[in-house]
Amino acid sequence: MDDLRTLHRTLDLCLKVGEVLLSSGAGAPDVVATMRALARALGVRQTQVDVTFTSLAMSVQQGLDEPPVVQLRSVTQRDIDYEDLTRVDHLVRDVVAGKVGLEDARTELAAIVSSGHARPRWAATLGVGVMCGGVGLQLGGNAVVVLVAMLAAVCIDRLQMWMTRRRLPGFYQQVAGGVVATVLAALGTRLAEPWVHLNASLVVTANIIMLLAGIGFVGAIQDALSGFFVTGGARVLEAVLATAGIIAGVSGGLSLCAQIGLDIPRLTLPRFDLVSLTATAIGAGIAAAAFAFACYAPLRTLLPIGVLGAGAITATGLIIEAGFGRPWSVGIAAFMIGLFGYTVGRRFRVPPLVVVVSAVVPMLPGLSIYRGLFLLSEGGGEQVAQGLLAMVTAASVAIALASGVILGEYVAQPVLREARRVEARLAGPRLVGVTRVVRRKRQRHPQRQPDPDSS
Repeated sequence: MDDLRTLHRTLDLCLKVGEVLLSSGAGAPDVVATMRALARALGVRQTQVDVTFTSLAMSVQQGLDEPPVVQLRSVTQRDIDYEDLTRVDHLVRDVVAGKVGLEDARTELAAIVSSGHARPRWAATLGVGVMCGGVGLQLGGNAVVVLVAMLAAVCIDRLQMWMTRRRLPGFYQQVAGGVVATVLAALGTRLAEPWVHLNASLVVTANIIMLLAGIGFVGAIQDALSGFFVTGGARVLEAVLATAGIIAGVSGGLSLCAQIGLDIPRLTLPRFDLVSLTATAIGAGIAAAAFAFACYAPLRTLLPIGVLGAGAITATGLIIEAGFGRPWSVGIAAFMIGLFGYTVGRRFRVPPLVVVVSAVVPMLPGLSIYRGLFLLSEGGGEQVAQGLLAMVTAASVAIALASGVILGEYVAQPVLREARRVEARLAGPRLVGVTRVVRRKRQRHPQRQPDPDSS
């Protein structure tokens, strides 16, 4: 009975760990491998793990003639929380290394998921605003563009938080965010018109990137490339719905502004020279670090994430100038992020997922999406064709970002041999979790000496 009780508690611990990883954006192969490695370290072998987008299942059969023990757990929370993800990752490593036992691990995990964050919620909202301001600077906007983009981002974040508390689906939250971004940008243009020029298109584009930042592109592509097609398909569908919500909100906002006389001028693309490249790098670094801050990443990671994001956007601009298309340029830069993200994650003791997802935020295709919507709203034949091309480019950029990051992790992580020791079904690089199981040596019992009285 005690063995069965211990088995149930072990499976429950593994499922709770998997829930935290999956809700934070980790890929299904990482979740499966981590749960199996954790169970193996606690003495439970030959486990079967099934991961879908909304549920986790784990089973084990102790004998051929015994019924399997099965436990299920639903995954409902989808908030990105890199603080809990990092703490759970450290806990898993300690359990696998033999430093923490089952009961202590259960107690620590309960404390992780039930405690608050080191910084308040308003600080995360401020981080979202700073991220949007950094994107505005990256796009070549002036100080007014940066301030209006920050204000719009804060309003959108608060509105979405209010809608989340009332259990409204994410699609409607994205629609509302797109409408608010467009209307506030047009209103800011009208109010600032007598004194200073405000490029409302850059404000809208910055807020589109902010809305795109919460979509799990990396996890979706990782699942699809690793053979978890059910989970990958569900995540891709969620990403498509969220992006469609942004498109619907921005297009609706553009139509609403046209009806009330708040026309947004045509988008002027930023120029490319040494001065603009420096501002672009600084803005990208601020945006990447601020996104990590808003997702409660440890403070020690903000500087390296900012440097990595700035270097990636600089490399993207240089590669585009060399004659490559935007998807290829973004893919090569994302490959560099994946290549260095693993090293940065190990150096600063965080999962590589925290580093790579934050660093790719400045390269999200917000500019292509807005340009496509603006051209489609003009209604001409040539404009419609250009608008559709811009939307296809946006989709290509999103795929290039995720696949480039994952390819970089394939090259960076020397775990193809060690991963097989952890988990035979591991089909890709590890963005979360351990890559090596510490095998404990069995203590050899001394040979029994014959009892002299027995003779």
